[in-house]
Amino acid sequence: MSDADIKWVFFSNFRQECPTVRMEEAVLLNQTTVVTCFRLRGLSINQNVQMAAFAMFLVFYVLTLIGNILIVITIIDDHHLHTPMYFFLSNLSFIDVCHSTVTVPKMLIDTWSEEKLISFDACVTQMFFLHLFACTEIFLLTVMAYDRYVAICKPLQYMTVMSWKVCVLLAVALWTGGTIHSIALTSLTIKLPYCDPDEIDNFFCDVPQVIKLACTDTHIIEILIVSNSGLISVVCFVVLVVSYAVILVSLRQQISEGRRKALSTCAAHLTVVTLFLGHCIFIYSRPSTSLPEDKVVSVFFTAVTPLLNPIIYTLRNEDMKNALNKLMGRVKGREKK
Repeated sequence: MSDADIKWVFFSNFRQECPTVRMEEAVLLNQTTVVTCFRLRGLSINQNVQMAAFAMFLVFYVLTLIGNILIVITIIDDHHLHTPMYFFLSNLSFIDVCHSTVTVPKMLIDTWSEEKLISFDACVTQMFFLHLFACTEIFLLTVMAYDRYVAICKPLQYMTVMSWKVCVLLAVALWTGGTIHSIALTSLTIKLPYCDPDEIDNFFCDVPQVIKLACTDTHIIEILIVSNSGLISVVCFVVLVVSYAVILVSLRQQISEGRRKALSTCAAHLTVVTLFLGHCIFIYSRPSTSLPEDKVVSVFFTAVTPLLNPIIYTLRNEDMKNALNKLMGRVKGREKK
């Protein structure tokens, strides 16, 4: 048996059947969806590149899970971190775990498969949770900027303005806003009729790539997407930049040590904001046209940024580092006993 035959036998065991429905049958059954699954093009057609991507993104994903879960546990464990800033940071870490889990495990599995299939229902589910966590994170980053603004510019009023009741209400509001946004976007996608072609030029399902496969004019839908996701991204980015500009102006009047600590925190936030919202503005603020850079930007959006958050918020934060050291010390002490 040749190497080609062995390879075919190996991948045939992982081959997924993609049942098709003819247009005539769909009309008779009064159905609008003809395609029952989509074919993801993936990161590359080169098997060596895919294996290298598998190893790299597996490491990224494991570190993302460990780093963000460790941040959540540390914040819950250390009562000194029970403040609004770290409350929102724990929410950010939780969202990053969920956000990366929506796309990365499927991408890792697909690197071992010749036909990267995803059912229509699974594709819609992936889009829903992708936009739920992405939009919620955008709102959360905006709330975190407001929290830093109050802490630096109005320190005497901070505990009154950012009370626990206000923090909980803000958390409920941002999760509700993300849910509404995701429902609105996916409902537009579900209602469209789909037929051939059925290949998505990416390694996960996203609204701009999916609606291009619809068997109808999607010009109005594309405008709605730009006015929804694009507008949210741009407006939040402008609000964030203005907020940090006001903070930087205010820092000029503070003493050097307080200024250094505040600048470090703001720089960390601004780095996350630029990386995350940069993708959203690049993808959702233009019509649904494929560009060579889309996959690279999507990789940073789904796999790299969730990993950078724990690095940025721990290595640049003395309070987090001290809390982590205490937690590790207690764990080692229990192991010795």
